[in-house]
Amino acid sequence: MLLASGATFLAVLDVTIVNLAIPDLHNDFDSADIADLSWVVTLYATLFAALLAPAGRLADVIGRRSLFIAGMGGFTLMSLLCALAPNLGLLLGARALQGASAAAMIPASLAIVLADTPPERRRAAIGQWSAASALAAAVGPSVGGVLVDQFGWRSLFLINVPFGIILLLFAGIIPRTTRPEGSRLPDLLGTLLLGTGIGLLSLGISKGSDWGWGAAATLGCLIGGALAMGLTLWRSNHHPVPAVETSLWRSRTFALANASSFFYGAALFAWLLVGVLYVTTLWHWSELKAGLAMTPGAFAATFVALYAGNLQAKYGPRFVVVSGSLILAATGLFLAFTLPDHSMFWAYWLPLGTVAGIGMGAITTGTSTAAALSVSPLRFAGATGLNQTARQVGGALGIATLATMLTDVQLTTDDFGKVYLFAGISSLLAALTGLGLVFKAAPAPAATTDPAAADAAASDRQASAASQEKAAS
Repeated sequence: MLLASGATFLAVLDVTIVNLAIPDLHNDFDSADIADLSWVVTLYATLFAALLAPAGRLADVIGRRSLFIAGMGGFTLMSLLCALAPNLGLLLGARALQGASAAAMIPASLAIVLADTPPERRRAAIGQWSAASALAAAVGPSVGGVLVDQFGWRSLFLINVPFGIILLLFAGIIPRTTRPEGSRLPDLLGTLLLGTGIGLLSLGISKGSDWGWGAAATLGCLIGGALAMGLTLWRSNHHPVPAVETSLWRSRTFALANASSFFYGAALFAWLLVGVLYVTTLWHWSELKAGLAMTPGAFAATFVALYAGNLQAKYGPRFVVVSGSLILAATGLFLAFTLPDHSMFWAYWLPLGTVAGIGMGAITTGTSTAAALSVSPLRFAGATGLNQTARQVGGALGIATLATMLTDVQLTTDDFGKVYLFAGISSLLAALTGLGLVFKAAPAPAATTDPAAADAAASDRQASAASQEKAAS
């Protein structure tokens, strides 16, 4: 659990912590605007999204231990390269490869947790695993603020290196798994098309206001991205080992969990970045102060994620996802129309940030649980990868939308309010799709009063359980 949660913590930390780097990056690369610098976040999210789904399948093929070690090793190495990057181009390239490595870590880590967890404890296990993500969001802003303030943006990447090395040293305790007979690697061309589609759509949205929405470059990116995504889905429907396991979407609950994750990702990524930009631009706070201001809400998300498992056991994932989404939507819409142009931490930022954190913690745990428990245990890794892909695709497009909205040289509260309005509407859509997250209870075994029949039924159940355990192994 510690290894799996540690990997998830680092992967999510590099989303929340790097948001604090944008203002400092602007000082070092003053020729780049916010839309250009936002690609430090977008590229990570794009490669993360494109490779999460096939990485889930890859975990099923080569084993969770092998994938975990490969992903953690690549992530650690690319973190070091990001810290040493002499220019923005090399930083973006290393950041993309870092996102690809993180994509290998996430499905492998949840597969590690669920493979050795009894069915009756899986909801709680997913809650603890999700809490690692929420904890990363909690400490990311404050740690990022301290590091940027004292050592500059390069330290945000350098901090990953010692933790990555420690996790690699202890990865040997993960049990080895045997590669299933006849298993094949995921579709490489489909994976490439998926990454191309997400990247082109993000580029078209983020640069549309600069190029012009009717310009050939903008239309080419949007149309090309949509075609690439369409080809990915078409190819996945016909390929024996698809990049996107579309067969999982035959489960209505799984499909809706993915849709809810997509809209939540769009709201979450835009929300985390716009908060930093708002308080540093209009309230003239330092990165340190901005990071500390973001922390209370993230700690609230951690607390809720830890206890959401109990709520799900009693009320189900639908209650958790819908409630969290409505809380986040209401907070976003309120912020959109009431943002002050002067500092108001205690009376405004702290209470609203805490309420938003409560919503985020609930949605994070609820969508992950709904996706994982709506498929068979043998498909946990693939399902997790696809669900996280949906969130990351939404996040990449959310960041691109933010970059489009914040193009003015002199930003005002109205500009930032538009981003919160976008996040609020996206959260409402997450709540709407979350209404369909319904799980059917397993049928109870038929009662019998015949002792012989009871013994036979018990023997059948034991044989079935042994067969399922062998298949799972």
